[in-house]
Amino acid sequence: MFRLWAKIFCENHMLQEICIADDSSDTRTHKVFRALEDACCRMDLARPFWLDKNVSEFKRHSKTRFTQDNFIETIPFDHLEIQVIEED
Repeated sequence: MFRLWAKIFCENHMLQEICIADDSSDTRTHKVFRALEDACCRMDLARPFWLDKNVSEFKRHSKTRFTQDNFIETIPFDHLEIQVIEED
């Protein structure tokens, strides 16, 4: 089972969270992208852009933060954080 935890923070307070589970046989990359898209859809957010910083951070820690730089429109929070909390 693969699970990704997505959290929205504003001023160091968690405003919203969601956990997305995926038990498909896809690659880890596909699971991450699909879970992020699902989480953003459920939280009514535009999907963020992955910058080089996010990719390297995610590779090292299985966790990254998306700030205003990752979104086209203005966001009403400080950052969206995603973290893989369970993998096969």
